[in-house]
Amino acid sequence: MRVKRFGILTSGGDAPGLNAAIRAVCRTAAIQYGMTAVGIKNGYRGLIENNCFELSADDISGILTRGGTILGTSREKPFKNPEPDENTGLLPVEAIKRTYELQKMDALVCIGGNGTNSTASLLAEEGLNVIGLPKTIDNDIVKTDVTFGFNTALGVATEAIDRIHTTAHSHSRIMVIEVMGHKAGWLSLYSGIAGGADVILLPEIPYDIDSVAECVMKRRDAGKEFSIVVVAEGALSKDEALLPKKELKRRRKLMPYSIAYRVAHELEEATGLISRVTVLGYLQRGGTPSPYDRVLSTQFGAAGAHFLAEEKFGNLVAMQDNKIVPVPLSEIAGKVKSVETDNSMIIAGRGLGTCFGD
Repeated sequence: MRVKRFGILTSGGDAPGLNAAIRAVCRTAAIQYGMTAVGIKNGYRGLIENNCFELSADDISGILTRGGTILGTSREKPFKNPEPDENTGLLPVEAIKRTYELQKMDALVCIGGNGTNSTASLLAEEGLNVIGLPKTIDNDIVKTDVTFGFNTALGVATEAIDRIHTTAHSHSRIMVIEVMGHKAGWLSLYSGIAGGADVILLPEIPYDIDSVAECVMKRRDAGKEFSIVVVAEGALSKDEALLPKKELKRRRKLMPYSIAYRVAHELEEATGLISRVTVLGYLQRGGTPSPYDRVLSTQFGAAGAHFLAEEKFGNLVAMQDNKIVPVPLSEIAGKVKSVETDNSMIIAGRGLGTCFGD
């Protein structure tokens, strides 16, 4: 079957490089294979609602350097707790299939992170011709060495740590910096090492606040009157690590503030030193993509168009050993690439005296 017309969507959190990927898929598909691209607004929600339009050359002109996504996005999960539409009575998956047929799509390109590609895998099982592209600043998709968006976020987080260093030194304080990463600590690990953090707390290594406090006080006793603590938003204590997932989730929902504030409060109580918090939040996801992410997302996007032409459906466009390869979506669905405790970056950090809270 020759792909003549395909849909393309972006889903989940936005990330630098999405527009570059859209541009690369659509331009390569049009120039090399004469394909027509159908833009789907607001992720899977647009696919459910048939909120689509044909993408012209003008639509994708000048978007290489733009942040965000011209298609819009949402966190719609059509397979999770589906409810029939009030007007049509269709379940979300049935509505998606209807849109796929109404728009005369031969295939679908889904650009996103773990949730997006897990949904893409399920759609492939439903009989749709699907290709996935790996986007996330968390860099936590399995079986690909890197995801686009990570490099830009790493640069933003590292620059923030650099800037906070000067204030920490001037005011002799503990500065706690919260970095994105609910389930995986790649961004906090890399930015922490790059920014010379004294403490890095990751979801993969449950922390003991006494160990963190001991590290801070040793620095104080050595004449270093400030400390930089980088905390992944998904960091957890050793006590929390023993809890069932549902109970941990419940307790986190009850927290009146994010994890960095709790760590700062715990450190003030344990050390008597003043602590201040900076939550980087959406700054890490927004803005212009770095040159590296522009190149990477362009590589992934162009490969996605070739996958369409070669009928490599049901696959994620992945990077392994600096080569683009297809990886079955079923092999990445529902999985997270976590930082291993013997990762070379952690070993390097420990060698430098960085505290990981354990």
